[in-house]
Amino acid sequence: MGLLAVLDEAVAALKAPLGEDDRVQGWTDDLRREVQEEISINRSALRRHGAGILRHLRPRFDEWMEHEGVQPGRLRDLVDDVQRSLVEARTTT
Repeated sequence: MGLLAVLDEAVAALKAPLGEDDRVQGWTDDLRREVQEEISINRSALRRHGAGILRHLRPRFDEWMEHEGVQPGRLRDLVDDVQRSLVEARTTT
């Protein structure tokens, strides 16, 4: 799956209302919106400026999730995948 597809998938999932499992894992509506917004900003920058912008993106979603106490689960997996994909794209570009 391409980088933009990973970002699109994460944004779509984070726009949807939280389920009970998500809340148990530590997600709040505010956190969901903030993470979705940050991923959307990265996605928009990539679409507007191309792969050259990747060297300026410094995703720290793992640290953010740890700080917020978010437990493993479907949304955390998506966010981790976004970070991994951004880092991999930056190193291969």
